[in-house]
Amino acid sequence: MLQLLLIIVAVVGLLMVMRREAGALPALGVLAATGIAGIVLGAPVLGTLLLIGAIAVAACGLPALRSKWLTPRIFATFKKVAPKVSDTERTALEAGSVAWDGELFSGKPNWDALMAYGDDGLSDEERAFVDHQCSVASGMTNAWDITRERADLPPELWEYLKKEGFFGMIIPKQYGGLGFSAKAQSAVLQKLAINETLMVTVGVPNSLGPGELLLKYGTQQQKDHYLPRLADGREIPCFGLTGPRAGSDATSIPDTGVVCKQVINGEEVLGLRLNFEKRWITLAPIATVVGLAFRMFDPDGLLGSEKDLGITCALIPRDTDGMEIGRRHHPIGSPFMNGPIMGKDVFVPLDTIIGGPEMAGQGWRMLVECLSVGRCITLPSGATGTSRYALGWSGGFARVRRQFNLPVAEMEGVQEPLARIAALSYIAQAAVMETANMIDQGEKPAVPSAILKSQLTEFQRDLLSHAMDIHGGKAVTLGPRNYIGIGYSANPVAITVEGANIMTRNLMIFGQGAIRCHPYVLEELAAKDADDLKAFDKAFFGHAGLIFGNTARAFTQGLGLGKAATPFDEVAAPYAQEVARLSAGFGLCADAAMASLGSALKSREMVSARLGDVLSNLYLTSMVLKQWHASDKVESEAALLHYSCRLLLHRAEQALIELFDNLPNKGLGKLLSWLVMPLGRRWTTPHDDLTREIAQQVSRHSALRSKLLGNTWDQQEEGQQDNPLARYNALLVDYDRAEALYRTINKAYAKGELPVEALHPEQRIEAAREAELISEDDARFMVAYEAEVLDMLTVDDFAFDAFAQQQEKVIWHNAA
Repeated sequence: MLQLLLIIVAVVGLLMVMRREAGALPALGVLAATGIAGIVLGAPVLGTLLLIGAIAVAACGLPALRSKWLTPRIFATFKKVAPKVSDTERTALEAGSVAWDGELFSGKPNWDALMAYGDDGLSDEERAFVDHQCSVASGMTNAWDITRERADLPPELWEYLKKEGFFGMIIPKQYGGLGFSAKAQSAVLQKLAINETLMVTVGVPNSLGPGELLLKYGTQQQKDHYLPRLADGREIPCFGLTGPRAGSDATSIPDTGVVCKQVINGEEVLGLRLNFEKRWITLAPIATVVGLAFRMFDPDGLLGSEKDLGITCALIPRDTDGMEIGRRHHPIGSPFMNGPIMGKDVFVPLDTIIGGPEMAGQGWRMLVECLSVGRCITLPSGATGTSRYALGWSGGFARVRRQFNLPVAEMEGVQEPLARIAALSYIAQAAVMETANMIDQGEKPAVPSAILKSQLTEFQRDLLSHAMDIHGGKAVTLGPRNYIGIGYSANPVAITVEGANIMTRNLMIFGQGAIRCHPYVLEELAAKDADDLKAFDKAFFGHAGLIFGNTARAFTQGLGLGKAATPFDEVAAPYAQEVARLSAGFGLCADAAMASLGSALKSREMVSARLGDVLSNLYLTSMVLKQWHASDKVESEAALLHYSCRLLLHRAEQALIELFDNLPNKGLGKLLSWLVMPLGRRWTTPHDDLTREIAQQVSRHSALRSKLLGNTWDQQEEGQQDNPLARYNALLVDYDRAEALYRTINKAYAKGELPVEALHPEQRIEAAREAELISEDDARFMVAYEAEVLDMLTVDDFAFDAFAQQQEKVIWHNAA
């Protein structure tokens, strides 16, 4: 009994020391004290073993002792097995900043650090722009007209976008731009997501491109010339990075710029001879100025001794001799301007380099530093805006579409995808706006940008599929009345561009985060490169302490002991505690994967992807909790919070289980499973009760629906294109009155009180009026209501030969 008691005391003491990462000295004290107690109290064998353990801890853990014999040996081994970080990888790793993603990597997230990002919302000017200018622009769009009839935005919309400064959101007011915050940019793009061509057209110039590069790196002369012209639309920019042989691997671009001299107007000019072939360049067909990335060489030493200067970015006018531009690609589902750019022996002066000649070779750094912000905003905002519209359309359609004498929104088979759309929209809104808020406070989130781009565009793919299923024949029949089908078909574009989701998930989220966000790995690699034994000792044993700490935190919290403190209310706190628990487990698994696989982890993409999935879901859960904490709550929002957090935590646990099952070292996988989930998995998919409650609320005129549909074009004004969302909202306002009358009329028909041949709703309404079952006023209301419902359910049809571009190939099967 004494021995068991001593073992329990030693284990509990060590777990407490490990959880706090208190260091070797307290651990030594625990072992020494229990060892001496064992010898004194009559358990000499156990006491001796505990004292031996204390000696081992002292030899390995106390800096003065370990530095003499242990650290040099570990350092020598580390230098042999540590992955080599290339210059391009190092540039990417050093770009951006580490914020909440670093807290999640630590295994002991400090929630106060997340709460410190206060949010004052949009300024009055920004809110007015979103409410008015974005509504006007949205009201000029019709998907069928843009996609099938003109393959372009209408000319009046182009002029409006230029006049109102949509292309200059990121440009400061001193240069004629709007000078909007990141939150405002996101809000604008979410509202413009009513049409994907419109959103992309506005989003790209305000994302990665000449405007942002000029702001950060341009010479004053370049800024003074280009920024006012970009702000008011006199210049339309594009940026040429991707080519036939360089997609996700952007550093391998084969396009070249060779330093040379050329006589122009009788003067010898030092410049670059460019040869390039770019593909998939958004806005290229109409661009007036081209940002171009290329590999710069100086074979004749005209600038110095360095021959290969590296990736460089230049800004080239459209009319430069030798540049071929103007042809278009045909992006699936959306005719946004996109096309190739080619050039052979194109000569440009050196001052076309963004930032001037001194920025030669700095292009890769420029691109990765800018991408961390732009990728956080444009496509994630577009996906979030799409989620709002898809939810509004689907909820409205499901409520007014009746089958078997009831709205399909009452059918559980429809409620399930409808609730999923609502949850994905809720998560996306929280993630994109809370991350934009961090950007406004100085962060440049490299890893979160990869999380948001890949996760939210995958959400978009998922929820659009659900929306298509709910709409059925309404969605699969294209025409001017179809408000969702064209956007659905364009979704693969968002999945593919700005870093394909496959590569982002498998290589970037964890691959970059493991080094960039980890508290110690970057320091260890730096110590290796500097051959600094002292710095390595500090980083390595700090890292070891973190591993022991995460082991203890994951195991004890997995048993329900020592839950993390959080600043949240009783609704959100359990989810925050689970984020902390799984963060500790994630940190332990990340270190285990890196230690067991070493440099081979780079090629173990499925392992890396699952670790990235854990991090992504913990990040998204955190953003949902932050939004819940900061915003005013509405009725049934708690149900949506529960659904969203349970969905995300279930996904995080599932990724961990798949990781345990697929680690090459099966024993390590089983050990991690036991440490991280000692009681098994905790989170299942959201309960059906939550699904029913959410689906009911988002398919009715409710506070929750209104909150989720905030920042959409939801008004119908004279002179604007048809607005299905506004029409559904109006129908939902009148739904309760209509539903009561439906029940009265259908009940009377079922009892035989109305003529059996009254099969159409309009016939039954008239018959019910004549039988004085409903009033004259109710009958007029129902006729108008049913007419509007029927118009919303109607699909388009066309002439037999309407779809043939070559009329002579039409086969008239029934010519007679």
